Formats: sequence, C-alpha cells, structure tokens
Amino acid sequence: MEDTIKLEVIKDLSAGATISQSAKLYRSHDMVDYRSSSELTYSDILNITLALNVASEFYDVCATVLVKNNTLTGVALGSTMFDSFQKAVDCNPIDSICGVVAITKTAEVDLVRLLTSQHVIVAPDFSADAENYLDSKNIKYVKLNTPLNEYKNYLTEEIVVTPLGTVVQEKNKKELDKDSFKVVSKIKPSVEQIEDAIFAWKITKYIKSAGVVVAKDFKTSGIAQGLQTPAFEYALDKSCEQAKEAVLATDVPLTVHDLNVAVQNRISLIIQPGVTPDVLKQADKFEIAMITTGISNFSLI
Repeated sequence: MEDTIKLEVIKDLSAGATISQSAKLYRSHDMVDYRSSSELTYSDILNITLALNVASEFYDVCATVLVKNNTLTGVALGSTMFDSFQKAVDCNPIDSICGVVAITKTAEVDLVRLLTSQHVIVAPDFSADAENYLDSKNIKYVKLNTPLNEYKNYLTEEIVVTPLGTVVQEKNKKELDKDSFKVVSKIKPSVEQIEDAIFAWKITKYIKSAGVVVAKDFKTSGIAQGLQTPAFEYALDKSCEQAKEAVLATDVPLTVHDLNVAVQNRISLIIQPGVTPDVLKQADKFEIAMITTGISNFSLI
C-alpha cells in the first residue's frame, strides 16, 4: 500500500525565503495548536519551529531559546523566566537584538519590556499586562496552546522535495542511554559538570554538521555549526573567557588538535559520541574529564 501525504492550504504567505518567492502554508496531519497576534511570515515559521524544538527539551524548567535567521544564537536555563532570558541574551548580545524568543513558562511584563518590534516571542501563556504591552509596542507574539511536554509528539517526518525525488525521514528524537553514556577519562566529572554536559548535548541535536556547543551553568557561550574542524576554534573563540571550566559538546569525535585547542581554552569536560585512544590519552594527560555517548547527532544538512 502506497503512503500518501494529504495537505490542505491554509493561506498564502506574504513571501517565501526571499521577497521574490511565493509561498503557501499548508495544514499537515499533525499540527500544534497556537494563536498568533499577527500573520506569521515564512521566516517566522522556520525560526519558531527551531526555537520550539529546542525549548521542548527543557519544558519542565525555566528556559529561553533565541533564534535568528534559522540559527541558534543562545540557550539558557534560569531560576526564573526573567533570569533565564537575561542569561540567554548574554550568550550573544548582538544577535539577540532581534529574532525569535521562545520561553517555556508564562511571559510576564518585566520580560517583554526588554523586547522590540524586531522580536517575535513564543510562550505557553502571557499575562494580561504582557499582552497589553506587546500590543501597544506592535511586538508579534505567539501563544502555544499545545503543552510543551507534548510538543515532541508532533515531530513526525521531515520532507524534502528535490528534482531527484522526495525524501522523507523521521525526526531525531534520540535520547541519552544510560548503557552507552560513559565517563571514559581518569578524571571524574562533578554532578554539575554532567548536568551542563547533558544540557549542551541536547542542543547539538538541533544544529548542523560538525556542531560544537560550549556551555557552563546551563548557559551557552559558544555555538558553532557546519564549519568542520575550525568549528572548535570558532566556538571557543566566541566563548572567550567563559570557556574556563566550561563543558564542550560535539557531534563528531575530537582529534588531538581539537583536544589541544580545548586545553588551551581551559575546557573542563568534553562530551562526544566516541573517542580514540590517542585523544583519551591526551585528555588524561591534561586532566580533562570526558564522556562518550555512543550517539552521534551529526547532521548532513
């Protein structure tokens, strides 16, 4: 029996990826329930989707995810929603001046007052004062009516239409497995380091190939993707002094050169899919903790 995908047009979008491209929004079989204060653009939909994909990993805590041009610019957890937002902005202050802001709890007025009309904010709920402020400043906002803890149920297939045929693949829903999650170094990480490592690893699921995430205290300080070997230098340069005692998550095994760069930047723990004996020997020499996951999030696109 041949599989069929039935799509119903919801509306024409104002434009596609560029102003010269037309685009339509179709109703798919599995869609989250949401309400938008104004019409979403093509880029809004892509940016919001990426932001919610990441936010759904942290639905039970106060988390903020920042996305610009369909690229993650900052992710942070905090004791309060406001604290989380401030930490996320600190990840990349320049790129955070516009783009999508996704948060996991109710948006209050103290937080939305920090936004501009160049932002789009997505949240499970908004206080009355927050909505009034957003409306008064013409800031676009989206209320996600579907609970975030159910969001992953709507991640079904990815469909790519090409001249060579239409490719359909399942979403990456892989979770860490206690049987493959191993501390392989002589130096054993602290509980706090392991928690940061898991936080960073979850983010690598949503960035492109050769992805590197540097994080500490549940806050990213450097995110690099699609850069092959220089990704390590880029992420660590971006982190600068914040790399000290931070963790580094990567979706591809490190080389000795990469390990040496991490040493120079005073990384304390590395989490990666696997490790070669020469790299592990170097890690032990410089007393860097290392975790292998047995799972690769390496994405070709």
